[in-house]
Amino acid sequence: MTESNGSAARGQRNQRENMPDWERRFRAPRVSLPDWAEDAPDRALFVSNATGTYELYAWDRSTDEQRQVTDRPNGTTDGVLSPDGAWIWWFDDKDGDEFGVWRRQPFTGGEDEPAVPGLDPSYPAGLALGRDGRTAVVGRSTDEDGTTIHVARAGEAPVEIYRHRESAGVGDLSHDGSLIAVEHTEHGDAMHSALRVVRPDGTPVADLDDTKGGTVELGLEVLGFAPVEGDTRLLIGHQRRGRWEPLVWDVATGEETDLALELPGDVSAEWYPDGSGLLIGHSHEARGELFRFDLGTRELVKVPTPRGTVSGATARPDGSVEYLWSSAAQPSSVRSTTGRVVLDPPGMKSPGSVPVEDVWVEGPGGRIHALVQKPAGAVGPLPTVFDIHGGPTWHDSDSFAAGPAAWVDHGYAVVRVNYRGSTGYGRAWTDALKHRVGLIELEDIAAVREWAISSGLADPDRLILTGGSWGGYLTLLGLGTQPDAWTMGIAAVPVADYVTAYHDEMEALKAMDRTLLGGTPEEVPERFEASSPLTYVDQVKAPVYISAGVNDPRCPIRQIENFVKRLETNGAVHEVYRYDAGHGSLVVDERIKQVRLELDFADRHLKTARD
Repeated sequence: MTESNGSAARGQRNQRENMPDWERRFRAPRVSLPDWAEDAPDRALFVSNATGTYELYAWDRSTDEQRQVTDRPNGTTDGVLSPDGAWIWWFDDKDGDEFGVWRRQPFTGGEDEPAVPGLDPSYPAGLALGRDGRTAVVGRSTDEDGTTIHVARAGEAPVEIYRHRESAGVGDLSHDGSLIAVEHTEHGDAMHSALRVVRPDGTPVADLDDTKGGTVELGLEVLGFAPVEGDTRLLIGHQRRGRWEPLVWDVATGEETDLALELPGDVSAEWYPDGSGLLIGHSHEARGELFRFDLGTRELVKVPTPRGTVSGATARPDGSVEYLWSSAAQPSSVRSTTGRVVLDPPGMKSPGSVPVEDVWVEGPGGRIHALVQKPAGAVGPLPTVFDIHGGPTWHDSDSFAAGPAAWVDHGYAVVRVNYRGSTGYGRAWTDALKHRVGLIELEDIAAVREWAISSGLADPDRLILTGGSWGGYLTLLGLGTQPDAWTMGIAAVPVADYVTAYHDEMEALKAMDRTLLGGTPEEVPERFEASSPLTYVDQVKAPVYISAGVNDPRCPIRQIENFVKRLETNGAVHEVYRYDAGHGSLVVDERIKQVRLELDFADRHLKTARD
């Protein structure tokens, strides 16, 4: 090592040693659960932030060689490995706006090329690749056409086999390439899909639709065709008993095999590679666990995993299971039931954080589950951050998250609320927010806020409401409808003006909004008005910080600017940070900058409030 190289290495080491824990959590390299090629299981694809930007990586497990596949300013996370392991497909949206085309690159490296020449840019709506190495089923969505699905074969022009104004997507392609499963919302309810199976020429084979009397009461989702040649069994998810569960549908005979697992939470599943069993994922009350279900004996056997959250799992050909696990206290890692860590990223390791405490609060719609973190040994009342998750059909879990941990490091308690609309607590809880959108969630957040104050955890004069995406929307709505409840608000990529957001957003989200609110802004103007933060902006008293991506197709910038102009007109205390990306950033430096700005805003204005 030369003297200059040695000095550089020492400088980097000193920089790491002086870096605060909250920043190290963002910078420490992490990896996703590797996907592996069905017919070449030693070839895998994963996502990592090793370079400081989340990109795709190829991994030859037989040699342990890893290679970075993509290198783009805004990062890349959407990639698929072909069944034969020969090609890596990745979605190229140049501005981070989710609108683009599929490209592909040889697994061993080489130049990128258009994956499906002849298809114009669009939003992605699913992709399935055939085992013959030349067939792809490509879903596309545009504001003009709605959803279209195309079959593309090497050397031939792509053929359109499906078109509908409502949202739809490619579910899967059967093992022998003879059947295509499609999820669709032709009935107009974007939150509850129906299923259709067609042949590659678009000819319908079978439909499964849990519609009753013209009203969709339940949803269905494609989990995958059986990985066996000539097998017509399709694994699907259903909600017939009030929560997500799997069943096996033979699309050739129409036979449905109900697994009746009797697990209390939401259940997902995927096939074991030989088709004899299912790997079951069970999500319940913010934690996850795994099981193996034998389709012959109907025996359910637990797969040992630590307490926490399993955010992805896959069964390998040797019968072992690999899974991505974390808890609020321990960073994520890719583990195996063989007892080893499967993929350990090199470089700096992420510090841990404090564990979460479970809190249950009685609310207007039932018991509300909240997760609480606070500095070790701290005694309240504490400055408290209500960090509200996005979605809305999502949930906070006992998993590792650098954002909440950063607040804890700075002396705050953090409360995360799984309000009505969250997943993991049954279909009735998830579907409860229709029509009074936003207001229902805020009722639950208010109930947990009252608990936090009365329990002595939270200082009522130092309460921060924050969140990203739907959580950012609830933040702005909460500041206007509950102006005396919050000391400040910090909203990332929010919905701020619901009517303008509807007209500017991508078509799939328009469909979801029509479902949630019961129509368009022209059809139900009173509901859009009641649920829009812009309606209540004149009542906002607390300082407001907003960050927004200028290329965001989900929460577009124009509707945020409308809200900001009203704040300016009112002389309200506010700051706005705009950055060159879409719905969030995949660049670590940018994410750290945003957190630093949020922490600084909170520090300055909490001091003002305290004084």
